[in-house]
Amino acid sequence: MSTESQRKTPHLTHIAAPDGVASGTGYTQVVTGRGRLVAVSGQVAFDEERRLVGAGDPKAQARQIFENLRRCLAAAGADFSDVVKLTYFLTDIGHLAAVREARDEFFGDTPLPASSAMQVAALFLPEVLIEIEAFAVVPE
Repeated sequence: MSTESQRKTPHLTHIAAPDGVASGTGYTQVVTGRGRLVAVSGQVAFDEERRLVGAGDPKAQARQIFENLRRCLAAAGADFSDVVKLTYFLTDIGHLAAVREARDEFFGDTPLPASSAMQVAALFLPEVLIEIEAFAVVPE
């Protein structure tokens, strides 16, 4: 594994391309770390009053979801630099570009986590286009 394929934050190691595995586009293949695990339930584009933000607008929904994730992570003493895995559930895989754009706004220069994206037949409400869950590791 080349040193170029690894990026380290103080408690996490991001391995973009393990030996024999192609590097991903817009994610890291492997993230490992030491510390306390934080699991954030799947978030959708509800505001604090449980009103849907961005009905029919995947970009607005994605931004609200990442804001919700930011708040959930903060409640556990974490931030986006601690995220090791994101899972995207999309009612239309075409919404992935909007999700990645919003993710990049919130992650900035932070190394990207491992991730999975899947198109699902439906989420729990027809107006909800995207759901995202996160796992983070916070240093002890």
